[in-house]
Amino acid sequence: MTRRIAVVIYPGFQLLDAAGPIGAFEIAERYCPGAYELWVVSASGGDVESSSGVSLAADPLDDRDYDTVMVAGGDGTRSLRSLSDIVTWLRRRSDEVRRMTSVCSGAYLLAEAGLLEGRRATTHWSRSDDFARRYPKVRLDPDRIFVRDGEVWTSGGITAGIDLALALIEDDLGAAVAKRTAQQLVVHQRRPGGQSQFSALLDSGGVSGRFAELLDWVRGHLCEPLPVERLAEQAAMSPRNFARAFRAETGMTPAKAVERLRLEAARMRVEGGREPIERVAEAAGFSDPERMRRAFLRAYGQPPQALRRAARA
Repeated sequence: MTRRIAVVIYPGFQLLDAAGPIGAFEIAERYCPGAYELWVVSASGGDVESSSGVSLAADPLDDRDYDTVMVAGGDGTRSLRSLSDIVTWLRRRSDEVRRMTSVCSGAYLLAEAGLLEGRRATTHWSRSDDFARRYPKVRLDPDRIFVRDGEVWTSGGITAGIDLALALIEDDLGAAVAKRTAQQLVVHQRRPGGQSQFSALLDSGGVSGRFAELLDWVRGHLCEPLPVERLAEQAAMSPRNFARAFRAETGMTPAKAVERLRLEAARMRVEGGREPIERVAEAAGFSDPERMRRAFLRAYGQPPQALRRAARA
């Protein structure tokens, strides 16, 4: 069975939003010849310039029998009025296409077409406040790599499009093909949809890097109590000012950031070693294994034991 996939672009689209998923589907096709047929489409066809200045050649929007439509994100979505032809096409094709999907701010076009009303969805974390104001009927969850609600899938910022494509490949062709595709892409690990978009911000210490030194210190003290007062003291700030500034920089509260760092440290130990789960929980600063299990379920959708089994498969 060949599944036709339309990748929708427009002037000012983000190149990686389109190229990343296209590359994933291409590699999956190598392992399952005939699985996918890829089309890049735009409102009028021809060369379409991305935000980087690099162009992709596109066919005009059409009535082909597509299985999946994937809308790329990008700065072009800030001028939604100019994209009305695409919005109309998405609305018209929504009952004919099995899956409607978006990468990053491509969710704006799905929302404009009315395809996200009452559904759970995500978009790039930096656009989430604006998105929530524009589309209050969408159940937005910005702290997710991707979200599936029925046959409508949305993903977070830029590289999350690759995670989305891998999830679609797994849905179509099974976990083994998705895993081989991820390995060929040299993706360290296919991230589950429940993983936070904010990990990259924590890695860099926030938007400006202001808290990089503090977060490095936290990583070395995960097994200790880390209330906001202690973090503020380490940052030489008052607790109130620290909490406000930290959230503005990273998009999350200090307590959530500490939990995220504990989760990442615990996950590395769970997947990369054989030590008992109880010892992992203690080393990562969780008060008991059950608390860590609940945190894993919230963040990754799976308990630690399931992630360990998957890593060894």
